Amino acid sequence: MRHGNRGRKFSRRSDHRKSMFDNLAASLIKHEQITTTLHKAKDLRPIVEKLITLGKRGGLHARRQALSVLGEAKVTEKLFTTIAERYKTRQGGYCRVVRAGFRHGDAAAMALIELIDRDPAAKGTDSGPTKDAAKQSAEAEQPAAA
Repeated sequence: MRHGNRGRKFSRRSDHRKSMFDNLAASLIKHEQITTTLHKAKDLRPIVEKLITLGKRGGLHARRQALSVLGEAKVTEKLFTTIAERYKTRQGGYCRVVRAGFRHGDAAAMALIELIDRDPAAKGTDSGPTKDAAKQSAEAEQPAAA
């Protein structure tokens, strides 16, 4: 029995689980909104909220602690400047988890985890051009009919 044992294992070793949550935290701070499974989102929330608290605290030691989790200097810089400024008067509750239906392949419960009062422009479109942009470029490539 697992009396008093908190947290989910996600069928991973502890080092794999730690690196998975470090990567998810870095992605959430970078894009300010990500989609993942519901249970991963629920377990990610306290990790990100502690990182934002480090960002609000400032200082060299807090910056090094955050960098050890995030692994990217640009993401750490965003945490300590943009995000820390945004939440300097807020006393916690920086993340929101919203259920987003079920995944098609295995029917896993999906969720959207996002930062409260996020910047909509921070959500990157790294997936390529949108349908509208592709349609406009296709129309521009066709010669004009006389």
